[in-house]
Formats: sequence, C-alpha cells, structure tokens
Amino acid sequence: MVFNDSWIFNDSWIFNESCAGCNRPGPALCRRCRFSLAGAATQHNAVGVVAALPFDGVARQVLHGLKYRNRRGVARQLAQLMVRRLRVGTVDLVTWAPTSGSRARARGYDQSELVARAVARELGVPCRRLLFRSRGAPQTGHNRVERLHGPSFRARPLVAGLHVLLIDDVVTTGATMSAARAALQVAGARSVACIAAAATAAARPAAHGIGARHLAVAS
Repeated sequence: MVFNDSWIFNDSWIFNESCAGCNRPGPALCRRCRFSLAGAATQHNAVGVVAALPFDGVARQVLHGLKYRNRRGVARQLAQLMVRRLRVGTVDLVTWAPTSGSRARARGYDQSELVARAVARELGVPCRRLLFRSRGAPQTGHNRVERLHGPSFRARPLVAGLHVLLIDDVVTTGATMSAARAALQVAGARSVACIAAAATAAARPAAHGIGARHLAVAS
C-alpha cells in the first residue's frame, strides 16, 4: 500500500494532550492512529454518500472524541483525509447537515460544522450555513428503522447554478443527508455532492478499497 507520508508523519498538530484515537499522551492524532486511518477503506452508501472511513476501530474513537469529548483539533485531520481520498469534483460552496439545536448547545459546537469548515479551507472555497432542521429529534440513539425517518430541512435560497458540497461527520442510513440534499436542490443548487468522515455498517453495502474516488453527485 502507498500512503501520503505528509499526512501520516506530520506530528505538528498538537491540539490536545493526548491522541483522540488511543488516548496516549501526544498530538491530537498520533502516528500509529494516522497509519490505522490511512489503511482503512472508503465507504459507499446506497443513497450516494461517500465516506472516507468505516465507523469502527480507531475511526470510531476519533469521531467519538470529536463528538463527545471536545476533541475539536481532529476536525482538521479528518478534513485533510477526506479531501485526499474522495474526489469531490467542482465545488463552489461547502455546507453541512446540522445537528439539532439542543445537541449543539449542549456540546458548545456542531461537529459537522467543524469538519465542513476544515474541508472548505482545504479546498479553498467558502463555507456557509445553508440548512436548518425544521423537525425531527436528534438521530443519536435511534435504531436503523427510526433513522430511516430522519429529520427534514429547509435551506436558504441559493444563487442558481452553484455546485454544493454537503458534509456530515457520520452517516448511518443516509436519511439525514438525503433530506438535506433534497432541501438544497429545492433551494436552487445545481448539484449536491455528499461526503462524510465515516459510515456505520448499516450505511455501507460495499467497501471500495484504498484510494477509491468515485463520488455520486445529485443534480
């Protein structure tokens, strides 16, 4: 396997006192855990969402650290990995599928927003909040059947013809991303590409190996 050494061996990200993947003292994501993430297969979802990682092992620990333990520093590493692994095509604007207001207030941040803004910086394009939840409880803690009836969204009106990149941290059934994508299309987006940092087993019918770069774009 051939990895991008600059991502694996960059120890300059000292945002926390311990690694979000293994909790060892050191940078936000240690070299061993970066190796583990670099060796994982990209994931394709049946509804057109592509994820950089499977939501298990080190990836699960890292995402839980971002989501529940205030490990905000790993958003940058996840964004870099997503951009390197997933071909996103033409992007004019990046946005995210927002978590519920109660979750964001309790944590003090929306983890998907952190990843989206980091992805936008990597791509050199703007990041804007375009979506608002109009109903639906948080997806965390629901079973797969309940998640299939995910939240609905409303979107800010868009300038016609924009290519939008939609970001989520973890995708399970894809219901949230599908609803968010539909709202963006109604608002005037020319195309909406959907990517996530990781996908659970329920979301990924097939793994596509290292360096898989096919991305479904709805238009």
